[in-house]
Amino acid sequence: MKFIVFTVLCLIVSIANAQDPVPFKGEVEDLQNKYDTVFDASQETIVFTGSSSIRMWRDVQERFPEHQVVNTGFGGSQASDLSFYIYDLILRFHPKKVFLYEGDNDIFAKKKPTAIIEKIQNIIEGIHRNDSTTRVVLIAAKPSIARWKLKGKYKRLNRKMAKLADDTPSVAYADVWDPMLDGNKVKQDIFIEDGLHMNAKGYQIWYDVLEPFVN
Repeated sequence: MKFIVFTVLCLIVSIANAQDPVPFKGEVEDLQNKYDTVFDASQETIVFTGSSSIRMWRDVQERFPEHQVVNTGFGGSQASDLSFYIYDLILRFHPKKVFLYEGDNDIFAKKKPTAIIEKIQNIIEGIHRNDSTTRVVLIAAKPSIARWKLKGKYKRLNRKMAKLADDTPSVAYADVWDPMLDGNKVKQDIFIEDGLHMNAKGYQIWYDVLEPFVN
């Protein structure tokens, strides 16, 4: 009888695990497989990572051709997800610089700015434990048409990120929020149809902001 109960419990756990896989595992494995074939460990590396605004920056390597750029953005991610995959998406590349974009989806998921900052701080600490000389650039949460009603929360998060950068050695804050505005409203012509993700005009703004940090 005990054996039957144990077997049933094992079956239940197995089914539960099958229905609840580790989030983003497949996408992270695909990124690992991609860079296993093209990554040159002998070159200095810059990692761009975070949620879909990074993942969809298709030409980021071409934008910075004089550097080896690794794009490990994974769509829909939050700061806690990046913290979970910190080795796979950041540390394994031994980067000299890390450009980090998280917080956008966290706010949309109703997480508080203070809790988000704690996770971002954990990521920074993990990077610096691995190599204290690695430069981390926090990319401000961007404004968007789709999430404009949450602008107050995004602005609070950005203020906290700017302060975290000011208070932390080897960390900088890159403000993409203000350049994406037209007066008091978000620019309308820098997004694709979903009103959330950027088109080429939007990424040109990001390039103009981030280029000084890269070089």
